[in-house]
Amino acid sequence: MTCAACVNSVEGILRALPGVKKAVVALATSFGEVEYDPIAISKEGIVSAIEDAGFEASFIQSTGQDKAVLGVNGVSSAMDLQLLEGILCNLKGVRQFHFERTSKELEVHFDPAFLNSRSLIDEIERGSYGKFKLLVKNPYTRMVSKDLEESSKMFRLFTACLFLSVPVIFMRVVCPHIPFIYSLLIRRCGPFQMGDWLKWALVTIVQFVIGKRFYVAASRALRNGSTNMDVLVALGTSASYFYSVYALLYGAITGFWSPTYFETSAMLITFVLFGKYLESLAKGKTSDAIKKLVELAPATAVLLVKDKGGKILGEREIDALLIQPGDILKVLPGAKIPADGLVVWGSSYVNESMVTGESDPVLKEVISSVIGGTINLHGSLHIQANKVGSNTVLSQIISLVETAQMSKAPIQKFADFIASIFVPVVVTLALLTLLGWYLAGFLGSYPKEWLPENSNYFIFSLMFAISVVVIACPCALGLATPTAVMVATGIGANNGVLIKGGDALERAQKVNYVVFDKTGTLTQGRATVTTAKVFSGKDRSEFLKLVASAEASSEHPLAKAILEYACHFHFFDEGSTMKDVQNHVLKSKFSGWLLGVSDFSALPGRGIQCFIDGKHVLIGNRKLMTENQVTISSDVENFIVGLEESAETGILVAYDNELIGVLGVADPLKREAAVVIEGLVKMGVNPVMVTGDNWRTALAVAKEVGIRDVRAEVMPAGKADVIRSYQKGRNVVAMVGDGINDSPALAAADVGMAIGAGTDIAIEAADYVLMRNNLEDVITAIDLSRKTFARIRLNYVFAMAYNVIAIPVAAGVLFPWLKVKLPPWVSGACMALSSVSVVCSSLLLRRYKKPRLTTILEITVD
Repeated sequence: MTCAACVNSVEGILRALPGVKKAVVALATSFGEVEYDPIAISKEGIVSAIEDAGFEASFIQSTGQDKAVLGVNGVSSAMDLQLLEGILCNLKGVRQFHFERTSKELEVHFDPAFLNSRSLIDEIERGSYGKFKLLVKNPYTRMVSKDLEESSKMFRLFTACLFLSVPVIFMRVVCPHIPFIYSLLIRRCGPFQMGDWLKWALVTIVQFVIGKRFYVAASRALRNGSTNMDVLVALGTSASYFYSVYALLYGAITGFWSPTYFETSAMLITFVLFGKYLESLAKGKTSDAIKKLVELAPATAVLLVKDKGGKILGEREIDALLIQPGDILKVLPGAKIPADGLVVWGSSYVNESMVTGESDPVLKEVISSVIGGTINLHGSLHIQANKVGSNTVLSQIISLVETAQMSKAPIQKFADFIASIFVPVVVTLALLTLLGWYLAGFLGSYPKEWLPENSNYFIFSLMFAISVVVIACPCALGLATPTAVMVATGIGANNGVLIKGGDALERAQKVNYVVFDKTGTLTQGRATVTTAKVFSGKDRSEFLKLVASAEASSEHPLAKAILEYACHFHFFDEGSTMKDVQNHVLKSKFSGWLLGVSDFSALPGRGIQCFIDGKHVLIGNRKLMTENQVTISSDVENFIVGLEESAETGILVAYDNELIGVLGVADPLKREAAVVIEGLVKMGVNPVMVTGDNWRTALAVAKEVGIRDVRAEVMPAGKADVIRSYQKGRNVVAMVGDGINDSPALAAADVGMAIGAGTDIAIEAADYVLMRNNLEDVITAIDLSRKTFARIRLNYVFAMAYNVIAIPVAAGVLFPWLKVKLPPWVSGACMALSSVSVVCSSLLLRRYKKPRLTTILEITVD
């Protein structure tokens, strides 16, 4: 594919196929993603449909688990091949297979009920008695190799073209000044001079052998009812070549010799191929982010082999792509963790910065979760793999980045429209240029002295027309958006900001309201009980035991804080560690300390209720007490008000419809919260806080961070209504939440940002996933979006300005006054470099540095 018109053609072909539900094609990556019904059409049918339209296509990877692509070492003869085929034919579960001798790749389709990739490799190696060594081909590595193949292919074509074109230019420019060589070139050989024969032979190879790809691509585009850059190149070079052949034949017949322009055709193709080579190199750089993410995963893993009793029998090194859920893996100090899982033995610090962006090493002990691709720093670990393949955090990050790079930003529609009319408009302008100059010369509107030696009005006009055809470049427009989006999504991933698509990236730069959830977003999400006051005759220990028993069934963060506090108070003194407390909480559930609970239910936005010893227990806010006719005395009310004015939350406890006590819970603010809020205001963004907490606590927290616009006592379902209320004034609203109870609001917002989701990145409702639990990334997301679209606009300005200025200059508008005339080969060079310059402009985004806390306050609105 060469421009946006090709993309539109391929997408149209795919969407017209029976069974295809969705098809997206990306110009910058040359990849397509198709969602289809395998009953209606096969993968091979999809590839064939693309190839029938004249494009080259190959299958890369699928979500299906019934296929393996393996590299095979050891097949060197026909006997070896027969042995491999015999093993596969006798292997239960193998449906079909194909071995490619040149690449040594074995493609096997199998029944997942009988085989998986690891057992398949084991059976083949066992059946060959160790003669064959197999390894799994990583689909991403195969994609990178295809990129390298394309670049090397372009380089070979360019060098061959240059090798043949330089002698043609040499004969035209240098040889007339070297008498001996020139005398050989002008010697007659049949009807033509020796130089004409040489030029014709060399340029014919360039035009129809090396330049065949342009004719093929142009014919396929016209066959599909569209036009592209290849049509312009084929048209311009063909005009130069066939006119030159005509001039030779006309001279041989009539004796009137006109100048030929073989070098124009040769140099045009040379420069276009040079531009394509540079473009392929530059486009390869835009996908560096995915390559770096792929490289994070280790190539191999150490599998611990156990007997049925769990005793370790030994260890073996396996390909990391062959890890299965439940495998116990050994991770040595300094090694990369091969899969997501849980630590089952050992303790160590792990560097997770490459995945989550957190710079400080994280302590991992038994039952701690680990992420594949992170680095084990000190001690040895045994981990149990629970997520492998496409389910790992790293694979999901790569998938998100790929999906984002495949998606089209709405601004791309402009380029698609221009691409659909570009070539017809350019060809029309070229014809008008030809007719305009020819008729003007025929009518005597300009002097004959303007004509080159031995030329005529038609040749003079034709050179202008060819220059117009070849200088026009639709590629630059087509690449302006996707290359910038590719680079931006890669930069975001490297900075812990995952962007789910070009449309999300485009909306984020227009954000003027950011709505923050309070708990876990502005605050640390680590609630602690600061005080417990009893307002009845109950003993404090009995009161905490009652509360802990009720809250033990709740998953709410506040419930866990209350349970830890009660357990700590009951069993330990002030010197006990939190780990001791957590361990004893687990044991205490079986020790009979907690009371029996029945009919437990969580009441969103209000609290919990249950029955203990047959009596009704309520724990929650004022609203819960009021709904159940529990009286709140003035002493209790004054105590709660005092807590709320200190930015703490008061939790009321009622037993048998009598209010017996209050717990004060504090959730500390994140240290960067106030600075980030101030930075957003400096950027022209209005911060808003929405919370289910009471008004006094909400206002106290808002005052501390500097937020003036507050919505409190909002139920989880009501947060989406708050978002919609801000959207009414045509505002673009972003919602920042922890992705748990904020999903409706994240979905309702123009830009949903799920924060602190480093181990749960597949949050469907969010457009951005902020891997770190750090509010600075909100600013990074908005700032990156703004800088990306500033770059896209610059790319469009350059691409449009180039065509708007270059086409008139090529048409000879300046020639009457300044005698400025662009030869067609110079026009070809300009065209080739225009698309390269756009890609290089997008690559400048790789120098992006996210704003630091020390500089955030210096950010101003443009």
